[in-house]
Amino acid sequence: MRIVDLSMPLESHFRWSPEVTVNGDLDKGDQFRVTRISTTCHGFTHVDAQAHFVAGAPTIEATGLDRVVGACRVFDLSGVADDAPIGPDALEAADPGGAEGEILLLATRWAARRDYKTPEFWTQAPWLTREAAEWLWTRRPTAVAFDFPQDYPIRLLLKGESVPNAEHVTHDVLLRQGVTLIEYVVNTAELRSSRVLLSAAPLLIPNADGAPARAYAIEGLNV
Repeated sequence: MRIVDLSMPLESHFRWSPEVTVNGDLDKGDQFRVTRISTTCHGFTHVDAQAHFVAGAPTIEATGLDRVVGACRVFDLSGVADDAPIGPDALEAADPGGAEGEILLLATRWAARRDYKTPEFWTQAPWLTREAAEWLWTRRPTAVAFDFPQDYPIRLLLKGESVPNAEHVTHDVLLRQGVTLIEYVVNTAELRSSRVLLSAAPLLIPNADGAPARAYAIEGLNV
């Protein structure tokens, strides 16, 4: 059995700057050291609830753990080009095969190609076409995990540009239909297996539209 951590650390970089404060100093005789953090629920490795995109939809506490913990098949997309669309043909070729109701992990090994702390990670990544998102939907997954900014408009939002909902294709096709999105996993270059047990359990934050998650894959299990 082998465990691969797929989580992006909650530390300041190009896109987010969480506020982290530490109270107490054990070396000075304080009884406890206590850290506090303030950050967005949609930063770093996180899980989207439907309420993030669909008015009146369930918030994150309604996301069952059976949707984000379970058998997962890994799509090796390491051969896709930088700053290029990923269509259904690429997904078909990379699909190791499996049943409906699994988690699908799209692994471009992007964090090994660009540093997630830099603008290039967010602006030079490949992205999914609407046809690719629809192909994923036909597989009826419980969740889809991405190791790259999967919708092209993400790079436009960083410039302050407003983009219609329909162009956020994974949100409009998958999340709208109830497929959970697990965003910004890293370290997929460390994976050796096409089938893993994936865990990406979000923090239980009532009435939130998403939550940070500690994501990891377990290899060597019969899943």
